[in-house]
Amino acid sequence: MKQRLLILLFVFFFLKGLNAQTLGGNAIFNFLTQPNTAQLSALGGVNVSNISRDVGLSFQNPALLRTEMHGQLNTSFTDFLAGIKNYSLSTALHLEKINTNLSFGINYFDYGNLAQTDAAGNILGNFRPNDYVVQVAASHKYKEHWWYGMTFKFASSSYAQYKSNGLAVDIGLAYYDTTSQFQASFVVKNIGTQLKTYDGSSVKEELPFDMQLGITKRLAHAPIQFSLTAHHLQAFNIYYNDTTFNASEGNGSIGNNTAEKIVAHLVLAAQFFIGDKIEATAGYNFMRRQDLNAFSTANGLNGFTMGVGLMLKKLHIRYATGFYQQNMFHQFSLNLNWKGDAL
Repeated sequence: MKQRLLILLFVFFFLKGLNAQTLGGNAIFNFLTQPNTAQLSALGGVNVSNISRDVGLSFQNPALLRTEMHGQLNTSFTDFLAGIKNYSLSTALHLEKINTNLSFGINYFDYGNLAQTDAAGNILGNFRPNDYVVQVAASHKYKEHWWYGMTFKFASSSYAQYKSNGLAVDIGLAYYDTTSQFQASFVVKNIGTQLKTYDGSSVKEELPFDMQLGITKRLAHAPIQFSLTAHHLQAFNIYYNDTTFNASEGNGSIGNNTAEKIVAHLVLAAQFFIGDKIEATAGYNFMRRQDLNAFSTANGLNGFTMGVGLMLKKLHIRYATGFYQQNMFHQFSLNLNWKGDAL
């Protein structure tokens, strides 16, 4: 009990000195908001309550890190637009002596080789920008239905001579009732500070702080579960509204009414379990839909994501895709147990 009290006091004073309160394009290290595994991408890119044994989901919410994930390894690869690649790896273990779960993970973004030019457009050479986050998480069960966890992150960006890094913390709380197959979670994400600035100055930028709340319910008499997730709860209006640009495009009313501002926080998802070996997932991210919509062209299925999974005894294979105007991303994930046990 004394050790837990000391840990809580340490966390309190650590967080008290950290900066975190910004939105959208105003924050650095926005790659921290990107989904690291195919199941999460298929769920709409934001989900903190999904009922699953996928250790990859605990990367975004430490309270989803559970005892049965001991020895599980999740690896993921994403092929984005313009040759951008994303690689992710996470694993977990259970420490019996202290009845605590630990996980370790990395999420790496490779933007390929780019030409480096001066202000006049003269090519000076090539550079290979990248972003990555390395993190350690821990979770613990409280009584019968509650889980709580914390994640410590080190984030780094490198764009030619411009480099930056920082520290961040996620804190998660989850309620899970196995009888009713209902789970609810609340997560405070990216409480942190920039350690090294891009230009070497002492003026630090803010991290992509986010407060998320999610619920998931699996139906008792049908092989379906639904999720509803709300993000950026710390602010009511989360639209990045460039009025000059919108007016030039013929739309000056974006985010002007209360209903739009509320819905922008939401992500809907559903999973269908076909037997015990196949799962199909669909998600809809309202904010992503609005961000991607262009007023002068057809917007098609912007905001929609989908995925499919094959659940074998010792290997889970998942694929996810989503729509970006006329383009799509492709993400593949593998889950296995490095001890060779069944998942």
